[in-house]
Formats: sequence, structure tokens, C-alpha cells
Amino acid sequence: MEIALPPVGHGVVEHSKALIDPVTRFRNTSAYIFLVAFGDDEERRRVVRFVNRAHAPVRADGYNAFDPKLQLWIAAVMFHGGRDVYERFFGRLDRAEAERLYREFAVYGTSLQVPEEMWPADLDAFDAYWHSVVDDLEIDGTVRSYARALLSGGDLPIVVRPAMALNRFFTLGMLDPRIREAYGFTWTEAHQRWFDRLMRIAAPAYRALPAAARHLPRKLVLRDARKRFAAVPAHAAAARM
Repeated sequence: MEIALPPVGHGVVEHSKALIDPVTRFRNTSAYIFLVAFGDDEERRRVVRFVNRAHAPVRADGYNAFDPKLQLWIAAVMFHGGRDVYERFFGRLDRAEAERLYREFAVYGTSLQVPEEMWPADLDAFDAYWHSVVDDLEIDGTVRSYARALLSGGDLPIVVRPAMALNRFFTLGMLDPRIREAYGFTWTEAHQRWFDRLMRIAAPAYRALPAAARHLPRKLVLRDARKRFAAVPAHAAAARM
């Protein structure tokens, strides 16, 4: 979770509406992820302008949403998590595949304010960067409390809370153990055994799905994002989304 880095965490706590309107937050974040990766040039320009406008007021002593170092960390979290999820469901990538995936993830930082030369050159450089940051993480009580509230679903309807409990369990299971410990989350050997059992069921079940079913979330997110952007003039997109 990117809010483990204190400046990012405090920026989110003080400016994000993820707890009071988690659905809109999810839609906007998903729009950026999928349009940057799969959109055309104009769609990428629009979603980047939207993110930049949303980031403009996110600044205070200690953080600035336009800080390339903070954006680098967020993109790094996306790659670390994305690779981990893929390998848990489809098996370990070989070195060439992992390097290719790593290069593709750079766009999540370089589309914003991260200079291309700031993105670690290869996986070895990335691993060195990752460990240098994670080893020194110190998460304060404010961010810890926010993370717990976020994993509980914020203001989502009560009817979906059981699903959030399962999401929380899988999220904690996939966290880098050092980050999980820094948050103060309890994770016992029994938790790990249950997580491993569930993954042994979930991974083959997901692989057995038809490709159309596996790709449906991406299709729905792109359809939603394109519909919203099409309804709003380019210069006004950030104010309305």
C-alpha cells in the first residue's frame, strides 16, 4: 500500500475522499490505470490532465503530490503488487518476462512527473530501491488508523462488508511482510496457512475462467471511463470526475 510512505500517507489522509466515497475513488484510480495502459493518445492525455488537476491542491509542509519521488514510490508499489499478483496466479515470470513487465509499468510514473531517468534502470536497480525504502518505513498512528478504516470499506454499504473482509485478508496476505509489520497488522502462522490454502483454490479457479471473463473488469472500467470523459469537455474533465 502506497500510503506506507509517510508523505504519501499524510497527503491521502488529509485530501483523499476514499473513505467517504470509495466507489468514485475506485473508478477514478481504475480509469488512470487502464487508460494509461490501454487508451489511445488522446485518452491518455485527458486522464493525465485529470490526475494533475486532482493533485494540484494536495500539498502541505512535508508533501506535494507533484513530487517525483513520491510518484516514483506509488508506481513502484503498483509494479511490486502487480508482479506479485500475476506470479501467484500464473507462476513465476522468467527474467526476460519480468524485465519486460517492469519496463511497461514505468508509464504509471513517467506519465506524470517522474523523469524517465528516475525510474530504476532494471529489476536489480528496482529491488535495491524497494528495499532501501521499505527497510526504513515508519508508519505513524494517523496513517495506521486510516489504513485500517480503508481496509474496512469506509462508507461502503453494509451489504458489501463481508466482501471487504475477504479483500482485507487477501490484501494483508499479499503485503510485503515488512510493510505489514510497519502497519501493525496481526498476521500469524495460522493466517498464512489459511492464505496459502485459499490461494491454492483461487489461482487455478481464476486460470480456468474464459479469457473474456478474466478481461471483463478491464472492459467495464474502460467503458465507464470513456463514457465519463466523452460527456465532459477536455478542459473540464478534472472538475467533474
